[in-house]
Amino acid sequence: MTTDKPLAGQLALVTGASRGIGAATARALGAAGAHVVITARTGNALEDVEQAIFDAGGSATIAPLDLTETDSIAKLAAAVGERWKALDVLVLNAAMLGSLAAVPAIDPKEFARVLTLNVSAQAAMLAAFDAMLRRAAAGKVIGVTSSVGREPRAYWGAYGASKAAFETLLGAYGDEVEAISKTRVAVLDPGATRTTMRARAYPGEDPASVKPPETVAEAILRLSVDGFPVNHRERVG
Repeated sequence: MTTDKPLAGQLALVTGASRGIGAATARALGAAGAHVVITARTGNALEDVEQAIFDAGGSATIAPLDLTETDSIAKLAAAVGERWKALDVLVLNAAMLGSLAAVPAIDPKEFARVLTLNVSAQAAMLAAFDAMLRRAAAGKVIGVTSSVGREPRAYWGAYGASKAAFETLLGAYGDEVEAISKTRVAVLDPGATRTTMRARAYPGEDPASVKPPETVAEAILRLSVDGFPVNHRERVG
């Protein structure tokens, strides 16, 4: 390991990596020497991220898939497991905002889709990659959350509920693996960040008034390099 490539020889996997925080994180981890497996539904955008990592001297593998599709996560884990023995860093970033609505107006079908991606798919990712994380020298799981998961806000009930469940899921997993492996789990709240999801939620906001996703990526990179205690929680900005 070298100081300019602190993650050399390590494998990282980033979900929701086609844009925003996920893309910036993938680029940052790649620049630090990790081989980055990047996943998202949009293959063309993933190719752009992959090329940016290559142009910066890093390496990456793209895996276009919808995490909510049956068997997609199992197939991803099987493909990754065939090529690599261990997974050093797992960044659970993919999420769906859904419509902002008063609780009585929440659409049940859309809410089910939000819960499927934001909670059920995350549980499936942990189950699928648990063995590879345990085989790492110091496996790290970093889940990207939102303050509304702990601080309820009007009209954010559906998304907030999904993030509250996501945090509970990660916290339980962190407790379970603490005594039996070197895997550690962190929850990162990026705060106000210049993303497509943010633009949907705050259409009148000046994007330049909030921090770029690269700032959040720097925090995720720091956690990936320096490590953290079990069930670490952090807010950026």
